[in-house]
Amino acid sequence: MTSDNALSRRLFLAAAAAGAASAAGTASAAANAAAPAAKAGVSVPANGRNYARVPLRRDSVVVSAVQSRIRSVDGQSPAKGIRENLAHMIDLIDKTQFYGGRKDLLCFHEFPLQGWNPWDRAELERLSIDLPGEQTEALGAKAKEYGCYIQFGAYARDRDWPGHVLSVTSIIGPDGKLVARDWKARNIVGVFPDFELVTTTVYNVLDRFVEMYGVDALVPVHRTDIGNLATSSTQMEPEIFRVMALKGAEILLRTASGGFEPEDIQMVSRYNRVYSVIVNNAVSPDNPHFMDDPNGRSGGTAIYGPRGEALASAGSKFEQDVIARLPLAQYRATHSIPDLHYALYADAFAAYQPRQAPGLFSKYLPKDLKDAKRFLDAEDRWR
Repeated sequence: MTSDNALSRRLFLAAAAAGAASAAGTASAAANAAAPAAKAGVSVPANGRNYARVPLRRDSVVVSAVQSRIRSVDGQSPAKGIRENLAHMIDLIDKTQFYGGRKDLLCFHEFPLQGWNPWDRAELERLSIDLPGEQTEALGAKAKEYGCYIQFGAYARDRDWPGHVLSVTSIIGPDGKLVARDWKARNIVGVFPDFELVTTTVYNVLDRFVEMYGVDALVPVHRTDIGNLATSSTQMEPEIFRVMALKGAEILLRTASGGFEPEDIQMVSRYNRVYSVIVNNAVSPDNPHFMDDPNGRSGGTAIYGPRGEALASAGSKFEQDVIARLPLAQYRATHSIPDLHYALYADAFAAYQPRQAPGLFSKYLPKDLKDAKRFLDAEDRWR
C-alpha cells in the first residue's frame, strides 16, 4: 500500500465524528490492507435500511468453522513448522469440503500457520509471512478448487512497515486472491502479569495508519457475494463490532487462540442483529511448552445467529468442523443497521481518555514481551 492524501489527526477526528464511526469512542478497529477504503469519509449509510451490499451468489450461505490444533513453530528456524502447519490446514480444507456438500466459507483460528509462543521481536520477524505469499498461494489454490472463501489469522510482515510485526486476519476469495488483510485493532493490555504483546495494531500506530489508508480503513467491511464480512481477533470491546454493524456488516468472522468468552460473541450478535463465527483452537498435543488443553480453554467454536442463538457449536474440544447454513437473502429482506441514539452519549465518548494514548508504537518498538510491559506501564495514564 502507498500513502496519499495524508490525513492529519485533527481531520481524522472530525471525519470520524461526522460519519458516526466514533460511536465506538476508541478509534480502534481492524484494517483492510488488501483494498484500502476511499479516503473521503466513513461508509455509514444515512438510511440504515439501505446499507451497501452486492448480490448474493445464492440465497443461503454455508459456513464451516474449522476447529483445528495449534502448534507453535521454532522461532529460530520456523520454515519447516510453517510448511507442516500449512499442509495440515490444506488437509482439513479437503476434509470439510469432502462430506456434506460444498461450503461457501471456511474459517480458521487466529494462528493456524505459526502457533503462539512468547517470541521476541527478532523471532517474530523471522516467522512472519508475506500477504500475499507462498502460503496464500497454496490456500488460494484450494479456494479456487472448491469455489469458496477461506479466512485465517497469521503473523505477517509488510514492506511499508519495516520492523513491525502484524497480527492479520485474511480472507481469500474463490478466485484465489486476497479479499482482505485486516490488522488487529488493538491488543489487550494489563491482563498478563509480567508481559505485554509486541505486535503492531491499528491503535498503536493510529495517526500514520490513517494517513496511509484513510479513516474508513479503521473498521473495514468487505462486501462479497456471500455477504458483508468483517473480521477481528479482538475480544471484549463491543464498540468495535457496533461500528462494523453500522457500516453494514452481516457476518462477523472472529478468531481466537487460547480461549474466548462465549457471551461476548453471543451478545455482540444479538445487540447488532448480525451473524457471528468464532473459531478457537482444538486440544493440541505436541504444542511446544504447552499442555494439550492449557487452562481448559480449548474448543468452543460456534456460529451464532442475529438473535444471539447458537446455530451450531463444537461437540467436543477436538478437531472438527462446525457447520451452519445462513439464510442471507431472507435476512437481508428485513435487516437494517443498528438504530442508535448517539446524542445521548456523544459527549461522554468525546470526554473519554483511554488508558494508553494511540500511536505509542510509532515512537518505540519493544524488543520483546517484557520490554513491552515496561514501556506500556510507563505510558499508563490511569496510574
